[in-house]
Formats: sequence, structure tokens, C-alpha cells
Amino acid sequence: MRKNYKMIISYDGTRYSGWQSQGNTAETIQSKLEAVLSRLVGEKVDVIGAGRTDSGVHALGMVANCHMSTALSEDEIRSYVNKYLPDDICVIQLKEASDRFHSRYNSVGKTYKYTCFVSTSVGNKPIFDRHYVYVIHDMPDVNRMRRAAKHLMGEHDYKSFCGNSHFNKNSVRNVDDIKISVNENHITFTYHADGFLQNMVRILTGTLLEVGFYTRSEDSMGEIFAAMDRKMAGYMVPAKGLCLVEVDY
Repeated sequence: MRKNYKMIISYDGTRYSGWQSQGNTAETIQSKLEAVLSRLVGEKVDVIGAGRTDSGVHALGMVANCHMSTALSEDEIRSYVNKYLPDDICVIQLKEASDRFHSRYNSVGKTYKYTCFVSTSVGNKPIFDRHYVYVIHDMPDVNRMRRAAKHLMGEHDYKSFCGNSHFNKNSVRNVDDIKISVNENHITFTYHADGFLQNMVRILTGTLLEVGFYTRSEDSMGEIFAAMDRKMAGYMVPAKGLCLVEVDY
């Protein structure tokens, strides 16, 4: 009997071409999961993810689901999968879900974090977490960024913050929280919304950093929204500083 299984997955996205399976490479998170699960049950298993993290993006709590038939228990399935997955991918939870559960369509919110490392002195480099932070070479004005972030929250059309120029669907999202915190050399941007457009968090972060470095006015966010033009928003920060933390249901 086929059952629907919900998984919570952590992964280091450094060496992968993102979440989604692609025809020209097997080096995606979805492909790795599908290969192991298909071998387990002896037939093709399709894994559905809650989102499509880009190449180089990490996850602490990606959610996915798949339908498959096996006599193994939940713990036995998870043990098998983690045994054969690469060391940089781990299924941290696997439970049977209702047959109608869909990890993408049932999602009502996501939390992302973006981390910068401020290298302000000679020899001050993030040796052990260099794959997970974006190195900047001066401390931005955090208070300016926090004030600008308030203008970025709420329900808006975020088309100017979408990295896909061919995106022609509804680009209205509700960003209900943006937190910017500083811990010694680390600056963390935490975003919560009902959903995000492609590259949206990375573009929001680049825009806020421009405000922090006085190359953009903190009051210009309204103009960016009104323009509906990607060129009006800030630069897109590198993927390696981004991590999907949690998916809400």
C-alpha cells in the first residue's frame, strides 16, 4: 500500500546545483533523495519539495514529501536513506502524513536567514564557516538597515526583487518580519513571509546592505516597489550566505 511520507531535510548546498532535479546533472538535492528512495522501494519515487533553493543555498529544515510502498517502519526508512545519502544531506525527520499532504501547496510560510561576516582587520577571515557566510569588509550602519527593513515589510508586489526576468505569475507576497542582528563579526538577516520569489531574499539583503553602506537612501523602498523593475533594487548577494530555516504548515 502506497503511503505519503513527510520529510524534514538538512543539507549543505555548497556542491549542489540547487534543490530541483535537472536534466544535465544529478548533483541536486532532489535527485540524490529520489535515487536513494527509488533504490529502497524498487521503483521510481518522486520527491516534492516545499521550495526550490538555488545552487549553493543551504537548508536546516527543508520539507518534502513522497508517495511510496514499503513494509519498513519510519525509523527503518530514515536509517536506510541517511546511510546511503551523501554526508552533506540528512533526513532529520520522516513521518507518515495524510494522503493529501503536499509539501509545497500546503505551506503557509517560510523562514530564511542570510549571514554576513564582517572582516574588518588584516587576517580576520571566516576560516571554518567560509562556505556559509558572505564576507564584507566593513560594518554597515545597522540602524539604517533596520529602518529601511520596516518599509520592506507588509503585503507588496515584490516584482522588483525577483531575479527571474521571465516570471509572469502573481508576485505579491506578505513579508511579516525582517530581523537584523549583530553578534561580533556576524550580521544575520532573518526573513519570514508567506512565500518568496526566486532570489528574493538575496536581493532584499543586497538592497539593505546598500542602505547600510550609504549608497542607497533608506526611504527609497517605496520607489523600488512602484518601479516593478529588477534594475531598481539592490545587487544580489552570493548564495552561500543563505539558509532555509523552517517551513510553516
